[in-house]
Amino acid sequence: MKLPRDISGRKAVKAFEKIGYYIDHQRGSHIILYHKTRKHHRLSIPNHKTLRTGLLSKLIKDAGLSAEQFKKLL
Repeated sequence: MKLPRDISGRKAVKAFEKIGYYIDHQRGSHIILYHKTRKHHRLSIPNHKTLRTGLLSKLIKDAGLSAEQFKKLL
């Protein structure tokens, strides 16, 4: 399943918050999210207008989601 190409950093953050990630802090243009129980408990998401599909795919994989599950969170 293809990922949308118009996902902003903020939109991705909101989607990950729905599964229990929370914003811990921001360093420069990167928003750092944490999750207490997931295996990969830290995600670093750039606060850009659009995220490249490769980075978005890696973030989704690190969060333990499939592309379809992520699209439902949007």
